[in-house]
Amino acid sequence: MSAANTVMKTSLRNFFAHKGRMALSAIAVLLSVAFVSGTLVFTDTMDKTFDKLFSATSPDVSVSPKGADQTDDDGSATGRPEALPASTLATVREAEGVKSVEGAVSSMNVTVVNSDNKNMGSTTGAPTIAGNWTHNDLRSMEITSGHAPRGPTEVMVDADTAKKHHLKMGDELRTIAATGDFTAKITGIASFKMTNPGAAVVYFDTATAQRELLGATGKFTQINVAAAEGVSDARLKANVAAELTGTYKIQTQKEAADANASDVGSFMDVIKYALLGFAGIAFLVGIFLIINTFSMLVAQRTREIGLMRAIGSSRKQVNRSVLVEALLLGVVGSVLGVGAGMGLAIGLMKLMSSMGMELSTDDLTVKRTTPAIGLLLGIVVTVLAAYLPARRAGKVSPMAALRDAGTPADVKAGVVRGVIGLVLTGGGGFALYLAAQADKASQGALWLGVGIVASLIGFVVVGPLLAGIVVRVISAVLLRMFGPVGRMAERNALRNPRRTGATGAALMIGLALVACLSVVGSSMVASATSELDKSVGADFIVEGQGGIKPQAARDLKQVQKDGYVSHVTEVKYVKADLTTPNGAKKSEELVAATPTYAQDLRRETTSGELSAAYGKNAMSVGSGFAEKHGVKVGDTMTAAFDHGRTAKLRVAAITSDDTTFDKGAMYTNLSTAASYLPADRMPLNGMMFAKAADGKDDAAYKALKASVAADPTVHVKDQTDYKQTLKDQIGQLLNMIYGLLALAIIVAVLGVVNTLALSVVERTREIGLMRAIGLSRRQLRRMIRLESVVIAVFGALLGLGLGMGWGATAQQLLALEGLGVLEIPWPTILAVFIASAFVGLFAALVPAFRAGRMNVLGAIATE
Repeated sequence: MSAANTVMKTSLRNFFAHKGRMALSAIAVLLSVAFVSGTLVFTDTMDKTFDKLFSATSPDVSVSPKGADQTDDDGSATGRPEALPASTLATVREAEGVKSVEGAVSSMNVTVVNSDNKNMGSTTGAPTIAGNWTHNDLRSMEITSGHAPRGPTEVMVDADTAKKHHLKMGDELRTIAATGDFTAKITGIASFKMTNPGAAVVYFDTATAQRELLGATGKFTQINVAAAEGVSDARLKANVAAELTGTYKIQTQKEAADANASDVGSFMDVIKYALLGFAGIAFLVGIFLIINTFSMLVAQRTREIGLMRAIGSSRKQVNRSVLVEALLLGVVGSVLGVGAGMGLAIGLMKLMSSMGMELSTDDLTVKRTTPAIGLLLGIVVTVLAAYLPARRAGKVSPMAALRDAGTPADVKAGVVRGVIGLVLTGGGGFALYLAAQADKASQGALWLGVGIVASLIGFVVVGPLLAGIVVRVISAVLLRMFGPVGRMAERNALRNPRRTGATGAALMIGLALVACLSVVGSSMVASATSELDKSVGADFIVEGQGGIKPQAARDLKQVQKDGYVSHVTEVKYVKADLTTPNGAKKSEELVAATPTYAQDLRRETTSGELSAAYGKNAMSVGSGFAEKHGVKVGDTMTAAFDHGRTAKLRVAAITSDDTTFDKGAMYTNLSTAASYLPADRMPLNGMMFAKAADGKDDAAYKALKASVAADPTVHVKDQTDYKQTLKDQIGQLLNMIYGLLALAIIVAVLGVVNTLALSVVERTREIGLMRAIGLSRRQLRRMIRLESVVIAVFGALLGLGLGMGWGATAQQLLALEGLGVLEIPWPTILAVFIASAFVGLFAALVPAFRAGRMNVLGAIATE
């Protein structure tokens, strides 16, 4: 029989003989691979969904204004999309190879509400799209009820929106646009022929869409061109371009679809790589579980390995035998993980559908590379994790194995490991110190990354040394009160510091990230709240989705006329190309506001008075810009306003960049911007502020809210509301991250369970002897539970301490951006610490129960 066959048979026998002991490691591999595979399938499915949608909705060739942008998230848009004159239709129609031409109107800066004033838009961030019904729409939609709109009082909605909001024929909808509000009754419902990811779509007749969305008839936002038979899209594009004079954006169907897909793809890439990052953390934690599993299995099979060596097995064969077991574990866990990943992807799709983003399992996309990546990752990580235990098994000599019940400790290796761990930890701590002392955030971020990685690896490496110290301290505080049982639990935890260190390190990683993010999040909220108290003088802050539409702005200003507020401030964001005195050219965004903005947002100046920046043809610049370009008070800068005229603006003030709000902002008077921009090019208000009249705070709050009640996308907040919004936003982000980190923590908990279960098997005879001399089942179970608690608390102490250090350093970098308040969320830290102890209790339930059920005589007789 060949050596290879012997190794394989031995590995298979051991694998199936200890399959129960391998189960938790297999689950760790399964979960990690499932996370990776599920992420890839989910994001690939979303990509396919959007690709099909964009391909179906794009005409053969489209013509639109050059640089057209229908919406602008910062609120600087006019609220009306760029448009083409209707005369362009006739010009395009003359191009060779044209089958048909039609004008399309589309706007995403609208809000549609029902009779109860409830927003009919998506809650997932997908847009609300309003436009005219065209022949091109028949490529992606079909009318399933009623008919297309035929006049100004009729509207058609997509079937998904109708179903989601229980709309039916005859219901009245009100559309809020930059040009005003208008109402129409539903006369038709159209269904998508493919999956609609969540956009709400409403259609009007062409004249109504032009008048209400663009402000005038005789305009289109896009021209759809259909190719004659035998004419390619590329040829048609060239022919259309030859007919047109001026600058237009002309795209083939593929170019338009690819451009849209690219925008969505960038967002999807962020999601994909973020999720894969968390999967990587779970893999890292799983490595500790696998290392512990094989280390303990090797120790328990020392006699067996010794016999193999005694009858002629080489070190290489013993090594290979363990690695083959790891390979089998990796294959089983990875195959199951790939399958579970498909289920996870479907679950995510169902979850997103319940939240409003429709994804169909008909579009489920499993690329050939996805299972390959999952299998490769799972197998490679498992085999690499098992390499050290396999190498240690190969080093056991036949005589040492036959004499000893476990693998001998390598004292020299332990000393070297401790030194390396201390050096890495010290180096990481020094890198964190350099990050905290950095003058620039970019430089500090580099040192922060180095410090986090080095300190994490250092703690993992030095874990066994720390276990010997920290476990004794924990035991003195927690275990001594339990008498002999507590002392035995302490000694069990200290019996193998390497094992305890590795098990605690797995839990440490997830909790370190939780602590770090908690500190950063709390510090951000505290800093923003402090800056709000210091800088914001206004009593009320008004925000709108995509800007505050003109009617809402007029209604807010009416509250001032009614005497409830002393002033209302309008803030717009206008784009301009600036030329500095030294000739440098920069495209910047100016904050054009009414002069009362200087009272509503108090800004410190390093030179000049901010109020002077609101004078005629005046402006301010930030200190960073002034320093970089040599700008000083009294200088004149040239400002070429986007779609407007060129102005000469005098620099009247330089504001400090040491702030959270409006850092680096350039201010000018709203009337100054208005004098250089056509009225139809003035942006919507990005924000508005109000100051209550003396003694009318409550009345002003109610009046302002009532004034914008007709537009559900406009929100009036007092300072308390605004602070709570900031806290909620950061809290939601942190909760999402904590949820993703939960996988790594679950794997770590499996590691604790696995360590205890194998430890119980390893100590079978010892447990039998203790039971024989009087230890009760209850005491035995308590001993194992206490051991588990000690390991969990050890990991929690290391993780929380390390994470708070990372978080405090990160806050020092945020201080360079104006977030200067460090706040440790002690309630959260304490809750996590206490929860870790309960995790230890939970992890010990099954091992403790199994230990308590052991037959005493059978346990004593175990070799």
